[in-house]
This record gives sequence, C-alpha cells and structure tokens, in this order.
Amino acid sequence: MTKTNAQLIERKTQAVARGVGLAHPHFIDHAENATLHDVEGRELIDFGGGIAVLNTGHLHPKVKQAVIDQINRVSHTCFMVLGYEPYVELCERVNALMPGDFAKKSALFTTGAEAVENAVKIARAHTKRTGVIAFGGGYHGRTMATLALTGKVAPYSAGMGIMPGDVFRALYPNKLHGISVADSLASIERIFKFDAEPQNIAAIILEPVQGEGGFYVAPAAFMQALRNLCDKHGIVLIADEVQTGAGRTGTFFAMEQMGVAADITTFAKSIAGGFPMAGIVGKAEIMDAVGPGGLGGTYGGNPLGCAAALAVLDVFEEEQLLDRAKAVGEQVSTRLNEFARKYPIVAEVRGLGAMIALELMKDGKPSPELTAALVTKAREKGLILLSCGIYGNVVRILVPLTVPYEQLQRGLDIIGESLAEIS
Repeated sequence: MTKTNAQLIERKTQAVARGVGLAHPHFIDHAENATLHDVEGRELIDFGGGIAVLNTGHLHPKVKQAVIDQINRVSHTCFMVLGYEPYVELCERVNALMPGDFAKKSALFTTGAEAVENAVKIARAHTKRTGVIAFGGGYHGRTMATLALTGKVAPYSAGMGIMPGDVFRALYPNKLHGISVADSLASIERIFKFDAEPQNIAAIILEPVQGEGGFYVAPAAFMQALRNLCDKHGIVLIADEVQTGAGRTGTFFAMEQMGVAADITTFAKSIAGGFPMAGIVGKAEIMDAVGPGGLGGTYGGNPLGCAAALAVLDVFEEEQLLDRAKAVGEQVSTRLNEFARKYPIVAEVRGLGAMIALELMKDGKPSPELTAALVTKAREKGLILLSCGIYGNVVRILVPLTVPYEQLQRGLDIIGESLAEIS
C-alpha cells in the first residue's frame, strides 16, 4: 500500500516526541544531488541541504561507493579499542586544511554538539580555567552544555530552566540591527569588568558566519581584534565551523577568509556528505592538554563516516567544489539582490560564498510572518527552504554545491515568484 505524507505525519504525531519538529509536511522516499522525491511521488528542489549537510549533494556516487566498500570491510570497532586507518587518514587531511602556521592534531566524534563540548573541554584543560564567552544569536548545539553556549532560548531551551553556568554572553556584530564591531568588543570588556576576569575565561567561541542566528558574517576586523584579545589574556579562540566548514563559504574553512587562525576549530555536517561525522582540529600543544581516555566516544570517528568524509574531500578536489561554491554564491547573490531591489520587504541579502540569506522586514521591523509565508509559498511550488534568525525572519540558502545550474536558477525563480505573491 502506498503511504501518504498525511498518514506518516499522523504516525509521527503518535510515536515521536513532540519536541522533534518537522519543518515541512513531506516524508522523503529517495533523493539524488539536489532533487528530493517524497513518498507520494512529488519532486522537490532542495535548498536546505539537510541543514548544511549536503554540500556534495544527496548520495554523491563517490561517497556512496566509499561507504559500500567500507561496510564490506568493517563497520565498527570503537577506535579507542581497535584502530583503523581511515580515522588517522581523515585527521591527517583535516589537519592539512585548517588555517594557521602551527602543528595541528584532530579528534573525531559523531555530532557537532559533541565537537563543541570537546573543544571546550580541551580549552579548560589547557588553560586551567572554566569560563567561556559565547555570543547572542550563536548556535552551538542542543545538549545541556552546548545549550548554555547557544544564544537563542526559543525553541532550543524553552521550558528547560537555566543551563549550566560559567558561560557569559557577548554581542555579535550585526550592522543591520545596530551592533557595531566596537559595540561587540565593548560587550566583552563589560564581561571582564562586571562578570569574570580574563584570567577566569578559558575560551571565546563563535561562528565565523552565524548559522541559526541569521547568516551574519563576522567582519575581519572583529576577528583580528578577538585574536589579539585572546593572545593578550591566554584565552583559547574556538571557531565553530560546523555549518560554515566543508567548503560552504568558498574556502574549506571560513576562517581562511578572516585573516586570523583559531586555536581550535569544530567541524561536522557536510564533512561526510550525509553520514554522521564530526570533529575538532587545533594547535597540537592545546589539543594534547587532555590525557588518553579523556576524549572519544563509542561511535566517534565511525569507519563508515570516515570513509564518507575521505570521499567528500576527494570530491572537493576532483570537482573543484571550492570554486563552484563561489560560482553558486555569485548566482544566488545576484538573483537575491535583484529581488531586494524589486521588493522592499527584502531588507538585506548577505553571506559568504554559497552561504547566503535574505532577511525580511515590514515597516522596518523583522517579519517572521512574511518569512513563514515565503517558505510555504516556495514549498507549494516545489522548493524546500529553511528559515532562521534570532527573530525568525531570515531565509537561508544551503543548496548542494553540486546542483545543476539550470535547477539552481529554477529554484531562484520560485523564490522570486513567491516574493511577488507575498509582497
């Protein structure tokens, strides 16, 4: 019997915890590159990429074959019990990709939240301090510790009470909403004055481009100032590149475009083309602050995920996907800026590489209502979009970098048609 989306949604309602949301009322049967097919046979263009996971597209043939080859060899040993070469090889290759003129080491995990938590653990072990400075609008995960870092309460920690302590919140630069680089730096100095001395701060963590927060790009001058501040006080600078990494911004890590290098960088999402894989890479002397047994996890650096990630890195080289990220970003930005000139509700188009967003406002105020309407209209026309932003008024573009250009333009046409209908 053919299942319908409505039937599966009803089963989800009965069987799955309410806190697990569903952004779109579709259940997917199969997918390829940037095309989705739901259980009712409807075809959809994917501009969401599983929330920035599919830079190499759905089931890239090389990634798929690498996983098949690996599963015919071994699927799991737990690297902390019995090793396997793909784990080591992936660390070697990621070490070579991280910016910074210093020796590097890596560790592998399963989720972005695990990567963030372990980055903080290492920073605390290295500095012998406990405090962490994070930023408003930042997103670092849904575990208890990462929710303390995440700078947005609803929906992530709503109703759960106060998260673990020793986390202090600074302002992220946001020109559209009136927060300058100077304002942001001053908010850190206020933390030093009113909340915690620099000697109590182990790390400052931020996304080079905020993801869930709305695709706001950290100015290079701000990153340079943070680097200087961390060097002055012996604070570890952590770049959370879970969403910006794996080539989305036109360089493998966004920090390559910021003029400075972080001490520790997190990665996950698109690193393995849809298979669970995450990790941290950083200065060897800092990464070695934790002794044997202090890092790891049962599935951390799973052989299948390692094989997929190594294939993703090969695909980036063979298909020159960093160049393609820039080309895709240029096409998206060009069209979205055309829409911004035509429709006053588009307050700003921004981003880095192929990590692009448009922010919607009405009468000078953020409009989550218009954003929801745009996402709905686009879906009705066959395009999957994702909203984000601290006000819920941002639409983000996370289309696979491998998308055929004709399909990319059709998706952008749908955005234009939808904007025309809601304006």
